[in-house]
Amino acid sequence: MRTDARSADLFVVDDDPAVRDCLSLIFEQAGYRVTGFSDATAFLMALQQRHPDAILLDFCLPGTNGLDVLQQIATRRFDGPVVMMSGRADIPMAVAVIQAGAADLAEKPLSSEGILDQVSRAIAKHARRHAERMDPISALGPGGASLLTPRERDVLQELVRGASNKEAGRSLGISPRTIEVHRARIMEKLGARNAADLVRVIYDERRFDAR
Repeated sequence: MRTDARSADLFVVDDDPAVRDCLSLIFEQAGYRVTGFSDATAFLMALQQRHPDAILLDFCLPGTNGLDVLQQIATRRFDGPVVMMSGRADIPMAVAVIQAGAADLAEKPLSSEGILDQVSRAIAKHARRHAERMDPISALGPGGASLLTPRERDVLQELVRGASNKEAGRSLGISPRTIEVHRARIMEKLGARNAADLVRVIYDERRFDAR
């Protein structure tokens, strides 16, 4: 999972060859490996074979639109960032594409610096998200993590990954009742009111983006 542009793999989908070629040049010069597509059909076929680090997708494509394509992307189990491009990047459009699963919306005409920054930030944020799913303790930051004992950190790892008390106890070699005790202490230390709140505390976007 890459966190920067060095050798990042990018799919660019735009039916305008001038725009597609320009974007390919901009990103290749920045170190990306770019594959361009002129229509959704060819792009989606390629996505079945290979998942890039990010997708730069035009909203208006022949025979379809960006929202429909986002749905098709989801069916292919691609969980990376998609940056949508549109000449009408107003608030309703932004809300629609973000709710549909896009990471960001870029307004045309594009600037080289602006689009590079948007895609780079989308890749980096996605990589951090992925890393924190693998290691939820890091989401707490040094202050939050220091409140927990080593055993409490182990328990938290299990719980955030979806383990039941019984499963967590089996994994850690302790009883489900002991897991319950540790969970109560963890929630008290982190200020969580319930299990759902505990997950929210760990994956709070404000904590996440502030680092």
